[in-house]
Amino acid sequence: MAKIGVIGSCSMDLVVTSSKRPGAGETVLGESFKTVPGGKGANQAVAAARLGAEVTMIGRVGEDGFGQEILNNFMANGVSVSNVEPVTDAESGTAHIVLAEGDNSIVVVKGANDRVTPEYVQMKSEVLRELDMVLIQQEIPEETVVLVSQLCSKFGIPLMLNPAPARAVPSEVIEKAAYLTPNQHEASLLFPDMNIQEALRMYPNKLFITEGSQGVRYYDGEKEVLVPTYKVEAVDTTGAGDTFNAAFAVALAEGKPVYESVQFANRAASLSVTKFGAQGGMPTRAEVEASL
Repeated sequence: MAKIGVIGSCSMDLVVTSSKRPGAGETVLGESFKTVPGGKGANQAVAAARLGAEVTMIGRVGEDGFGQEILNNFMANGVSVSNVEPVTDAESGTAHIVLAEGDNSIVVVKGANDRVTPEYVQMKSEVLRELDMVLIQQEIPEETVVLVSQLCSKFGIPLMLNPAPARAVPSEVIEKAAYLTPNQHEASLLFPDMNIQEALRMYPNKLFITEGSQGVRYYDGEKEVLVPTYKVEAVDTTGAGDTFNAAFAVALAEGKPVYESVQFANRAASLSVTKFGAQGGMPTRAEVEASL
């Protein structure tokens, strides 16, 4: 069983569905409203656990109702919460999501996720030594991402950086990460002075650019490879990228070849969009393997 550590955000998603996305200054009538656990870190942790990994989450929540719901959800999905500590001076993080016109728009309020500081992670650093892979994203402070890259390099633990939400990433982090999984927009911020083809060739079998319905592109050392996605009827695309990252990490940690790992991750991500909620459609290992 792969041992996966996720360092990142834990939030509650406040989800509105509507047939139309409002423009600036516009009010539209929605169709439904739900609260569901989310946050990029939490999503990846839950997805990895459902895919059969032993998962440890390192993060923070508020000492409030949302925080307790987030912790309960982790435990229900088999994610260890021994390194998720409540804070008293900030509310739990929230994501305010509008599902409309076949896609989503999201506003994130980080709240307690800003307390996932370098000092906090340093206190938990011994946990990293026992892991096969660490996953990290960018809904936590930038300096924490830098520290985690240093710790993983020091301990010899592969780090997968999902550079979302988009922001510039220090070159030190790019070099120390074992895997980078940006979308096309995020890739342009990571590598502003080169085109996609140049970036892929600079980082063979390390840079994996997700291209939505087209698939995932990488350079295998000899040629550029596009691994196609799977066509499904999408209900809610929230969390698809998180499912991809979790599944990719699990497959790699289990020793699967790169192409096969991307295929596995694409299949998991495609299944995740067929149900409501970032975590609602995240598949089990059996569901992914049955559909490959």
